[in-house]
Amino acid sequence: MAGTADDDTVDVVGMWVTADGHIRQELLSDGRYDEARGERRSAYTGRYTVTGSHLDYVDDTGFSATGDIRDGVLHHEHLVLYREEKSP
Repeated sequence: MAGTADDDTVDVVGMWVTADGHIRQELLSDGRYDEARGERRSAYTGRYTVTGSHLDYVDDTGFSATGDIRDGVLHHEHLVLYREEKSP
């Protein structure tokens, strides 16, 4: 899901977290995602695709949602998630 020199697709792979840390959405390189809510691990799982800076999600139950990366921030439906920096 990473962008290449030949396209304008944003690299979204990694952990995205709400400001309060309650929601943690891991976007995996194989096009899958795993979302935790509070203490509930894997509250939502499914697949995602990226076109430019737009994400389309399909939950394993069939529910669909969208998101967009704007200024390095993931706006996923009503959520605002920030990329979690990896520890050195």
